[in-house]
Amino acid sequence: MAIPLLLFAGAFAWHDSPLLAAANLLALAGAVSLGALRRSQPRPQDATPGEYAAGLVSAGLGAFAGTIDLLERDVPWGSMTRGLRTQRAAAVARGAALALPLLLVFGGLFLAADAVFRTLAVSVIPTSLPEVWPHLLVIAGVAWLAAGLLRDLAADRDESRLVPPQALISGTPRLRLGVTEAAVALAAVDALFLAFVAVQARYLFGGRGVVLADRHLTYAEYARHGFFELLAVSVLVVPIVLAAATTRSRLVRVLAAALVVLELAVAASALRRMSIYIDAYGLTELRIYVTGVIVWIGLVLAWAVPTALFGNARRFAVGAVVAGFAATAALNVVNPDALIVRTNVARGHVDPAYLSSLSDDAVPALVDRLPKLEPRARAVVVQALRARRFPGGALSWNASRAAARRAVASVPAP
Repeated sequence: MAIPLLLFAGAFAWHDSPLLAAANLLALAGAVSLGALRRSQPRPQDATPGEYAAGLVSAGLGAFAGTIDLLERDVPWGSMTRGLRTQRAAAVARGAALALPLLLVFGGLFLAADAVFRTLAVSVIPTSLPEVWPHLLVIAGVAWLAAGLLRDLAADRDESRLVPPQALISGTPRLRLGVTEAAVALAAVDALFLAFVAVQARYLFGGRGVVLADRHLTYAEYARHGFFELLAVSVLVVPIVLAAATTRSRLVRVLAAALVVLELAVAASALRRMSIYIDAYGLTELRIYVTGVIVWIGLVLAWAVPTALFGNARRFAVGAVVAGFAATAALNVVNPDALIVRTNVARGHVDPAYLSSLSDDAVPALVDRLPKLEPRARAVVVQALRARRFPGGALSWNASRAAARRAVASVPAP
């Protein structure tokens, strides 16, 4: 757990993109699921997808509610309150400790929700606190989650945790498929996929000319329409393949393997559509991240064939998690926002408003390419760059923001 935790937590001090931050948060969740399984499954490569999910849910419950357990059971209130005269005073102290983070959370929400309440509250708070309380709220929230999570992961026995993963696994009904039902369903789905792939082969390998030759299609419609439907298909194939892996029938597993092969062809069609769309209209954040999701799903399904489908199901989950780690690390290295600037300017797909709206990750690349922009587009970008504001303070620092601040300082006045 430690290596991916340090790697992806450190990425927050590297990049500024909100979507990349979300990807890093998902990777951190995967790392936490590894830590949650350290006793119920000492070897992560032996854990099933259900055990990974149970570990993540267990750790999540511990993060949100584990601090209550920590304050109630683990803090040595007896030795801390020996100087107090009565047990009631000790109980009051414990209640105050429990109430403080709740007051901060609910108080912050009420202040944000109602202007009258906020005005009354501000009138009785010292003048310095209105600037400080948002920071205090964030610190209290992070401390609450961190204390609960660490208490849960560092428990000496699984029974001491708030909700052990094994308790979740044992209480979940297991899906059992009949061989005949599974084979019939998979054969029907395979036939549908085969028909779709046969139709798509003409467009997949025929190129632009074949698309334009069809009177019912324009090139833009072909590229744009259906991509997200194909993404949904790719996502839905994963649980079908995992369900087929629960049977002991060789026929069912062969049919599921055929479905994986056909799905990879469908994924290739989706990627081809996205490639056409990018060539015609340029890169955007959504196009990069959705493409990454399809590639990751393809890798996961390809990994499922030699593992989940053919006798080694416990190796599947760790491969999917590691593939997710690798994909997220690749995104951090590529720097999607800077890639968008480089690609779009090189191909002539310059939307100055969109390029200027990208995160600080894109600013150095955008400044470097200002001479390549047309005068009108350059004026729009320069104005947006000079109007960009950078938050101050050590807590808001990251490498991309510091580089962006230096780059903007070098931009001449329009």
